[in-house]
Amino acid sequence: MSKELIRCPRLGHEVNFAYCRKEGGIHPCERIFSCWGGFMPVEEILKKEMGEEEWSRFVKGAGREKISTLVELIEQARIRKKL
Repeated sequence: MSKELIRCPRLGHEVNFAYCRKEGGIHPCERIFSCWGGFMPVEEILKKEMGEEEWSRFVKGAGREKISTLVELIEQARIRKKL
């Protein structure tokens, strides 16, 4: 596994692959493919580490987490607007 560092677009500083694998708590950062895909076989590595069931949950949940966050932010903005 590579110990190289890349610049994280979310954090704005350099991180290693190990950080990105656990950035989301149990699951990797949803941007891990776009950030690290040019340097290593990310999907192959994650599938091997996570197993098929956990991999499937990660792939299905990555998009939903973003939507949930957006809905929460919209609701917070509505509440602030009412105050």
